[in-house]
Amino acid sequence: MNIAVLAGGLSTERDVSITSGGMVAKALRKRGHNVVLLDVYMGYEQDECDVEKMFREGYDFTKDVAVGESIPDLEKVRSSRRVHSSRFFGEHVEEICRYADICFLALHGGDGENGRLQAAFDLMDIRYTGSGYLASAAAMDKGITKSIFLDHGVRTPKGVRFKAEDMDNGKISKYNVFPCVVKPCSGGSSVGVSIVESKADFRKAMEEAFRYESNVLVEEYVKGREFSVGVIDGKALPVIEIIPKCGFYDYINKYQSGRTEEICPANIDEYTNARMQREAEKAYEALGLEGYGRVDFLLNSKGEIFALEANTLPGMTSASLIPQEAAAAGIGYEELCDKIVEVSLKKYGE
Repeated sequence: MNIAVLAGGLSTERDVSITSGGMVAKALRKRGHNVVLLDVYMGYEQDECDVEKMFREGYDFTKDVAVGESIPDLEKVRSSRRVHSSRFFGEHVEEICRYADICFLALHGGDGENGRLQAAFDLMDIRYTGSGYLASAAAMDKGITKSIFLDHGVRTPKGVRFKAEDMDNGKISKYNVFPCVVKPCSGGSSVGVSIVESKADFRKAMEEAFRYESNVLVEEYVKGREFSVGVIDGKALPVIEIIPKCGFYDYINKYQSGRTEEICPANIDEYTNARMQREAEKAYEALGLEGYGRVDFLLNSKGEIFALEANTLPGMTSASLIPQEAAAAGIGYEELCDKIVEVSLKKYGE
C-alpha cells in the first residue's frame, strides 16, 4: 500500500509531530508499505515532483528530531519556507496525498488536528487516518468537549469558558473558585496550562493562556491520580497511569525522558479499571470519534472518575501513551501503526 505520513505542520506541537511521523514511517515500511514522510506545511520544495518515484524510494523529509524543553519557534519555520504564503499545505502536498492509498496523520494540534485538514481532504477525496472533520473539531475544543460530555452523561470537572475580551470587561476579575486549572481551549501537550492556587496568580495564568489563543477554559481543580485510556475502533486499551515526578503532566514532563513514570496496566482494582475503560468508550462514542483516540482522566480519593479531554491524533513517539497501552495488550508498535490504517479504512468501506 502507498501511504503518505504527514507530520510537522505549524502548531506548538510541531516537534512532537515530526518525532511521531518519523517513527510511524519506519514502522509502516517494516510492514511492507511504500511510505513517503512529508512535512504538511513545508511540502516537497522542488520544481519537479515525481510522485511515483518518491513512494518507490521512500522519500523522507527529515531525520529524527528531538523534542526540546520548549515549544518550537514557529516564526522561524514560516520564514524558512521556500514559497512564502498563508497556505497551510506546502508545495506538492495535495499531489502526493492524492497518489497515496491513505494518509497517516501524525499531526498534533492546530490545523492538522482541529478538523480543517480533514474537511479539506474530504472535499479532495483524499483518505486519511483517524476521525472526520466534525469529531476532530469538537474534540479539539475543550469547551465543546465538556458540553458534549455533560450531554452524554460522561462525568467531567465543572468549567467556565472565557474570551480574550473578558480580560478587560470585568468578567475575569469576578471569577473566585480556587484552586483551578487554566488551559487554552484548543491547545495540546499542556502548552499554556497552569494550576492556579489563588486569585493573586489568576490573571497572570490567564494572560499566559491567552498568548496561545483567544478562548480559555477554567476548570475546577480535581485532586487525584492521572490516567489515560486509548481506544481503537471503539474498544478500550489497558488503562495507563501517569505519575509526573515533579509538578503536573506538562510539556516538559510529557516529552523529556525520566520526568514521568508511566504504569500500564495501571495499579487500580478491576472494578475501577473496567469503569474507566467504559467511560473512555462512552466518551469516544459521544464525540463521534473514528479509528482511534485517547481519553484522559482523573481519579480522586473517593473513587470518582472525571474525563478531562479526548485526543483524536494521540502522540506516537517512544514516550507516548497509546503505544505503551497497545504493548500491554500484546500489540507491538509496528502492528499498532498497521492496525490504525486498517481500522481507519473502514469509514471508506474497506
